[in-house]
Amino acid sequence: QVQLVESGGGWVEPGGSLRLSCAASGNGFSFYTMGWYRQAPGKQRELVAQITRVGSTTYENPAKGRFTISRDNAKKSVYLQMNSLKPEDTAVYYCNARLSPTNYWGQGTQVTVSS
Repeated sequence: QVQLVESGGGWVEPGGSLRLSCAASGNGFSFYTMGWYRQAPGKQRELVAQITRVGSTTYENPAKGRFTISRDNAKKSVYLQMNSLKPEDTAVYYCNARLSPTNYWGQGTQVTVSS
């Protein structure tokens, strides 16, 4: 069992930056593929970025060149550095831990980008 708690969301002006954190508790964190997803109002939840147990990263198009995902297995944490934020990045951001067949979610943290 893995519990995930996100933090770091908030309000930021367009062009600004935020760093999201996800702290995990439980066993086996280093074996999980960790991901950040987001869900905007009226839209489906979508993958933003993910990082495997060996540190390989993938980014969906909206995140490429602006967001960076990283992990610290010693701290059982995963991070999402978001730069050059746009209003369309406004969403609830969720942390995900996946190790087939298990799949865990955090409660989400709100990110609002507006002037």
